[in-house]
Amino acid sequence: MKSILENRPELAYEVNQAAEVAGYLWQKGWAERNGGNITLNITEYVDDEIRALPAISEVKQIGKVLPYLKGCYFYCKGTQMRMRDLARWPMANGSIIRILDDCASYVIIADQPVMPTSELPSHLAVHNYLLEKGSPYRASLHTHPIELIAMTHNKKFLEKDVATNLLWSMIPETKAFCPRGLGIIPYELPSSVKLADATIEALNDYDVAMWEKHGVFAVDVDIMSAFDQVDVLNKSALIYIAAKNMGFEPDGMSQEQMKEMTVAFNLPK
Repeated sequence: MKSILENRPELAYEVNQAAEVAGYLWQKGWAERNGGNITLNITEYVDDEIRALPAISEVKQIGKVLPYLKGCYFYCKGTQMRMRDLARWPMANGSIIRILDDCASYVIIADQPVMPTSELPSHLAVHNYLLEKGSPYRASLHTHPIELIAMTHNKKFLEKDVATNLLWSMIPETKAFCPRGLGIIPYELPSSVKLADATIEALNDYDVAMWEKHGVFAVDVDIMSAFDQVDVLNKSALIYIAAKNMGFEPDGMSQEQMKEMTVAFNLPK
């Protein structure tokens, strides 16, 4: 069967970039078994031929009405699928879905009837929020970065912006490439409505939300940029832990030095 990616280089690029990121997540140990999720809003790459494609699944309910997603299309990692497999075969371990006009249901249109992630309602709710606020962000990533998760087992890092300021202070690139920092979300049941709502609230102020004892949720213009934000934050966590393992508390950049960075690179305050 002809793949939906064939002769569509822009769409193929986005899906293949998701596959590349999936490989990085597995290599870093952030995607054990079927852990983690990727969703991409690919609506801008959809042509009339794709719009005319018939469904290859029954109509599936999202579980909530998301009015800004009417007629949108998404690439989604499949439920129970492994990132290491998605890295090699993205269309056999993911699917492309169409949101129907009721904004409360969807169908799979390509390439195979792979059911999307069980966390699809949460991811779609975030994409609905991003469109509502006019954000250019079209990619969402959930993954399990080891050192960042470890930090959430210490209550002091769950206080507002404590982890953000520490991570910013470890290396200048973190402030530069994750300028809005890390929003902390106290533990909620995975895949729950409460967790989805808390994530959306955190994204008002942050691009990366940290789910206590679970993982991170990041959004950006594309999936590689979302990955980059998590990568720089976890690098800072590694530097902090390396210093602690060497037997000392790292000094970190001072508040004055971070303010200098903010001004010099015109970063959000």
